[in-house]
Amino acid sequence: MTSASFHPATGPARRTVVAAAGAASLGAVLAACGGSDDDASGDTGTAPSGSPSQEAGGGGENAGAGAALAATADIPEGGGKVFPDQKVVVTQPAAGEFKAFSATCTHQGCAVKSVADGLINCPCHNSSFSITDGSVQGGPAPKPLPAVQITVSGDSIRLAG
Repeated sequence: MTSASFHPATGPARRTVVAAAGAASLGAVLAACGGSDDDASGDTGTAPSGSPSQEAGGGGENAGAGAALAATADIPEGGGKVFPDQKVVVTQPAAGEFKAFSATCTHQGCAVKSVADGLINCPCHNSSFSITDGSVQGGPAPKPLPAVQITVSGDSIRLAG
């Protein structure tokens, strides 16, 4: 039995193995960057100033509704924290004012990774969003980050049910 891509004594030819590995890597990269803008609601409602809860809807795909995310002391004033497992980013634009948004970028579905200098940042294509209302502040993102409902009770921040 002779074949250009299989050698009985040594297995598949090196070219076949390299091509298969390259195709698998490309598939993983495309899956990580892929996504749809269809699931981004664009809802950017905000809680009233001083309100203990985020009243705006949106981002209903959150896992762990009702689960405690963090203590209020864990969210820096003028900054925020990304919760990748729950796909949520919680911010504190002003003292005692907590907001939450989907952590999925509205450009191509990448996960936002950091909050710095008043911005929520996506590393994939450098989109940035306001910590106050999720609005687009830079990059190719076409829509704001959707608001996510949270409740603040005492020093605990939870996803709303």
